[in-house]
Amino acid sequence: MYSKLKETIEEISNIEVSQERKDVLQPLVDFIEQKSKENATIRLNFICTHNSRRSHLTQVWAQAMALHFNIKNVFCFSGGTEATAMFPKVAETLQNQGFQIQKLSESGNPVYAVKYNENAHPIICFSKKYDDVFNPESNFAAIMTCSQADGGCPFIAGAEKRIPITYEDPKAFDGTNLMDEKYAERSLEIASEMFYVFSQIKK
Repeated sequence: MYSKLKETIEEISNIEVSQERKDVLQPLVDFIEQKSKENATIRLNFICTHNSRRSHLTQVWAQAMALHFNIKNVFCFSGGTEATAMFPKVAETLQNQGFQIQKLSESGNPVYAVKYNENAHPIICFSKKYDDVFNPESNFAAIMTCSQADGGCPFIAGAEKRIPITYEDPKAFDGTNLMDEKYAERSLEIASEMFYVFSQIKK
């Protein structure tokens, strides 16, 4: 894993996760642990409205934490109730926190390769609907990362489990002098919670 990313993980390992949030995260812990015990493939699809900010942050951090805690067979995806584009500040924030990011296309919905380890396959990030062919069709957990998607999608076809783990949208600070700070803050909050989730998996 890249040294700067290791430093960020060391930093977020000291962030306290409240009991209230631990209770929210427990169904995800249970899902991953059960699959791990069965030596089954663990597919996680993180879903928000536009697949532009929170769903990508959770996808990327969950995949990195699976490696950090050596949890095998974890494959993380993301999607939205509609496709837009991954917001550029998300890529910038993740790069500042230690990921290596390459922009693969310059379209209105650009594709990014996000690497967290020298020898691991990069995470491919672009905005898509949650049921896009790029994502799994069945045998996955649908993690709802925003209240709009959680309320608007009571049923996710093919999902074994539907788990609401919602976050505040950093979009509220777009164009303000707090923008960089708030995107970094939200990313680290998500990172600390994904750290907690994967730290609970018994190998």
